[in-house]
Amino acid sequence: MMLRYLIEKEFKQLKRNSFLPRLILLFPCMMMLVMPWAATLEIENLRIAVIDNDRSPSSERLVHRIEASRYFQLTALPPSYAQGLQAIEKDQADMLLEIPRGFEKAQANGQSPAALIAVNTVNGTKGGLGSAYLQQILNPSSSQDSVRYRFNPYLNYKVFMVPALMTMILVLLCGFLPALNVVSEKEAGTIEQINVSPVSRFTFTLAKLLPYWAIGFVVLNLCMLLAWLVYGLTPAGNVLTIYLATLIFALVMSGLGLVISNYSSTMQQAMFVMWFCMLIFILMSGLFTPISSMPEWAQGITYFNPLRYFMEIMRMVYLKGSGICDIGFQLSVLSSFALLLYAWAIRSYRKQQ
Repeated sequence: MMLRYLIEKEFKQLKRNSFLPRLILLFPCMMMLVMPWAATLEIENLRIAVIDNDRSPSSERLVHRIEASRYFQLTALPPSYAQGLQAIEKDQADMLLEIPRGFEKAQANGQSPAALIAVNTVNGTKGGLGSAYLQQILNPSSSQDSVRYRFNPYLNYKVFMVPALMTMILVLLCGFLPALNVVSEKEAGTIEQINVSPVSRFTFTLAKLLPYWAIGFVVLNLCMLLAWLVYGLTPAGNVLTIYLATLIFALVMSGLGLVISNYSSTMQQAMFVMWFCMLIFILMSGLFTPISSMPEWAQGITYFNPLRYFMEIMRMVYLKGSGICDIGFQLSVLSSFALLLYAWAIRSYRKQQ
C-alpha cells in the first residue's frame, strides 16, 4: 500500500513539471529523426580534382563516371600535378586523380594503366574511404565477384545506427532522471519527510525505479514506431525478447542513477558524475567504432560497460533475428549488473531513524 502512494507521488511530481514530460517525448523524436542522418560514417560529396593527361574518349568517360557518382564532386581540372596539389593545400579539393598519357592505349591492349591518386588524409577515415571508392571506379572488374551482404543488404548505415540510438535514449532517460529526482528532493528538503516516515529503504528505492521503468518502455515503443514509420525498420527477432532485455537494462541504468544520487548533495554534482559515466560508456560501447578495433587494454575495459551488452542485444535482435539463447550471455551479464547496482542503491541510501 505504501509503495502505491509513493509511486503516485512520483507521477504527480512528474506531471507538475512542465518541462520534463515534453523532454521525455521530444528527446526520442529528435534522436530518431535527426541522429541517424547526422551520426553516419558514410562519406559523400568528396571534392576531387582530375588531371587528364591523355585527353582521350576513355579518359573522358572515366571523368564522367567520377562526376556522376554520389560520392564525388568534381571541383577542378588542373593542367598539372603541381597545380592539383595546390588545390588540396588551399582546401579546394579533398582528392587528386592524375590520368597518365597512353591511358586509352593501355586499356585497348588489355593492360591496367596506372593512375596516381593523392588524398588529403588529415581525416584518415575520410581519406581512406574516398580512395577506396575511387579505386572501385578505376577498376570496375575488381568488384565483379559475387558478394552477399547479410542482415543489411543495402549497406545502409542508418539500419546499423537506429537500434543503437534506442540504447542511447534509454541510457539518458533511465539513468539521468532517477539520479536528478532523488537529488532534487534533497535540495527541496522533502527527503527529510521520508527519513522520518516508516518507509523502508527497499520500498523507497523501488518507488523511485518503477516510474522510470514505465517511462523507458513508453519511450522504447515510441522509438520502435518511429523506426518503422521513417526508416521501414522492424525487429527481425521477437519483440518480447527486446522487452525482456529492456527491462533488465532499465533496472541497470536506474540503479546506477540511484547510486550516484545517494552520494550526491546537489543536482549539479549528480549531473556532472552522470555525464562523466555516460560519456565513457557511450564512447566505449561500440556505438560508432567496433570494439574489436580498440586496443586490447580498452577492449578489456568494455567488459565492465553495460551499454556494450545491451547495444549488442538490440543489433542482434533487430538485424539478425537472434533469440534468447543467442543473447543469453549478454542477458546474464546485464542481470549481474542489475543485482549489484540495485543492492548498492538500497544499501547506500542512508535513512535516518
